[in-house]
Amino acid sequence: MKSLQSDDFRDRSIQADAQQMLRVARDAGIETVWDRLAAQLPQCGYCAMGVSCRNCAMGPCRVDPFGEGPQKGVCGADADVIVARNLGRSIAAGASAHSDHGRDILEVFAETARGQTSGYRIADEAKLRRLAAELGIAVDDRPTEEVARDVADELLESFGTRRDEVSFVARAPEPRRQLWKRLSITPRGIDRENVEMLHRTHMGVDNDYANILLHGLRTSLSDGWGGSMIATELSDILFGTPTPVTSQVNLGVLKGDQVNIALHGHNPLLSDVIVEAARDPELVRFAREQGAAGINLVGLCCTGNELLMRKGVPMAGNHLMQELIIMTGALEAMVVDYQCIMPSVTDVAKCYHTRVISTADKAKFPGATHIPFDPHHGLEIGKQIVRQAIEAFPDRNPERVRIPDAPVSMMAGFSVEAILAALGGTPEPLVAAIRDGSVRGAVGVVGCNNPKIAQDYGHVTLTRRLIENDILVLVTGCAAVANGKAGQMMPEAAEMAGPGLRAVCQALGIPPVLHMGSCVDNTRILVLAAALATHLGVDIQQLPLAGAAPEWYSEKAVAIGAYVVASGITTVLGVQPPIFGSRNVVNLLADGLDGVVGARFAVEPDPEKAALLIRRHIETKRRALGLPFLEVPSTVTVTPAPVTA
Repeated sequence: MKSLQSDDFRDRSIQADAQQMLRVARDAGIETVWDRLAAQLPQCGYCAMGVSCRNCAMGPCRVDPFGEGPQKGVCGADADVIVARNLGRSIAAGASAHSDHGRDILEVFAETARGQTSGYRIADEAKLRRLAAELGIAVDDRPTEEVARDVADELLESFGTRRDEVSFVARAPEPRRQLWKRLSITPRGIDRENVEMLHRTHMGVDNDYANILLHGLRTSLSDGWGGSMIATELSDILFGTPTPVTSQVNLGVLKGDQVNIALHGHNPLLSDVIVEAARDPELVRFAREQGAAGINLVGLCCTGNELLMRKGVPMAGNHLMQELIIMTGALEAMVVDYQCIMPSVTDVAKCYHTRVISTADKAKFPGATHIPFDPHHGLEIGKQIVRQAIEAFPDRNPERVRIPDAPVSMMAGFSVEAILAALGGTPEPLVAAIRDGSVRGAVGVVGCNNPKIAQDYGHVTLTRRLIENDILVLVTGCAAVANGKAGQMMPEAAEMAGPGLRAVCQALGIPPVLHMGSCVDNTRILVLAAALATHLGVDIQQLPLAGAAPEWYSEKAVAIGAYVVASGITTVLGVQPPIFGSRNVVNLLADGLDGVVGARFAVEPDPEKAALLIRRHIETKRRALGLPFLEVPSTVTVTPAPVTA
């Protein structure tokens, strides 16, 4: 990491807007995430290898995996057990985060069905009725609210322990469900699996590393096919199922003459009503009275992705932009809910007029103004928050405003429903394109930013190499924002793709990189994979698919990677996980799992090499299906009408 005196920030971010703000930070002496990382170096080697343990008061312990003779903690746990315990707890924490998000959405959905909320309604009644029918709930000649109440009751059962499996397990292909059953990893209840993981990793309980990790897969599946999937499905019903929409991305979406409000975090419950509140004529008039030309909403991280997909709200940036957006001097308010919000934003905001407004009682930030969110008064609270942002506008110092260059256009909103609609209502055209070699396969490139990697470099480079080789890329979360800033998410970006993928994209009018949503929406990739496998009569593990998280950092990403692999999709990580203190754990995850669940993990920090690894993996899957690689596809069979945004 370079010092504050450096004028070259390319090792910190490949994006021009971030580099410009990093210069502002240097000149103003404002500390950023990169500076704090540099101050931590060298980081603890025991922690990096996963061989430190503080699960009980006999410790903390650390085990030297390279020492002579047996190396054990006070309780007798060796490196295998310590690493497995730590990984299992990370999976439980990540699964809990996304599943708790799902529970929040579910509870508001249930209250909306009972008419007890303000500012919410059933936006996609057709999807509600499809989902109800899928869950075995009667829909004919029944009021919408009554159907919604039954759906809520059914999905609430997925959090409990009274059934043998969560509701959405039935969506997985039959061979995958049978595999989970044989391995005893079918997720029974979201809360149950997470609690059991914490129990197993308590001192003196499960001391078999393989057994711990097997339950780790079960815990992750309770998120992927449970909590996160519930969040996605009900968000679509409450706020609308995404369809292709064109918007803009990077810090250039800020407006110098308007009240700028950044919506940051992961839960769309509050941000959705803030969009409505910002359109209120009285508040718009109040903004003009304060000297602003209007009110401009922008998104950060996955709350931003939720609004981008459904309402076209422009994206200011991803994870590592949250401090930098304040340094533009043009942000009146940063409204946060929970997840991936750095405590440092309140410190940076003290240097400017920006108000940080926290809204979740489970996520408070010292230095922020706390306005607790209550869905029973959602719209009223939204208006209160917008008013606070407007009141900050006169405090802006015009001499400190530094808004970077013009934003980049991007297309988002590719839900499974939107993709199938583009294909004419059936996955067959995509299957045909894969069969004839126009599209080699598909890769889900997901995850966060990590300051250990130049911001967006891993996402953008890996994606570029994949699409050049006719591999369709599906993106979510912070990865999607990176690809948007790189210009890879407009139909014109088909020119960046190989000849087969280019022809398919041009026929459909879509980009070669499809924005499928926020990080909970990785479940859309699971649903699409399951639909393809069921259509072909095979298991997911047989498809030419892969996953990748080039810049991951969070426990949520650990849970996501685990449920993707447990679902049969090999996944490549760009940041080394803390497991390398145990050769047995590494061998199990990187090799042994392939013989258990039909997929495995790989670690490759270099996105160029990762792209090659993924391409070889996809070619192997194609050959096993009798689909040899074709250098130049002879035909392009996709014929439905182009998508319009």
